[in-house]
Amino acid sequence: MASRTSSPLLHPDESEFDLFAVMSALTDPVRLNIVLQLSAGSGKGCGTFGLPIAKSALSRHFRVLREAGVIRQRDEGTLRVNTLRREEMDRRFPGLLDLVLQEAPSRS
Repeated sequence: MASRTSSPLLHPDESEFDLFAVMSALTDPVRLNIVLQLSAGSGKGCGTFGLPIAKSALSRHFRVLREAGVIRQRDEGTLRVNTLRREEMDRRFPGLLDLVLQEAPSRS
């Protein structure tokens, strides 16, 4: 299986999570939908979210979530897998993710 040749994925350390960056990332409906989908499972490939937006726009949404520390991305062959950084988020901002998920307008 061929591996990706893209630049390395940078993820902030838990201590670098910024509340305002996290909240800004989670206020966008597309990004919130991504987080809702990830909260229901262990990990999903970028192309499996079923969102009606261009691939380039979707990539930007994943980058915003990753740079805020909300998700972790890893490459498995040609697939980029996304997971929610649930434990780290809960340690840094206890209860925040639960509240966001509970108050989300749509549980898609």
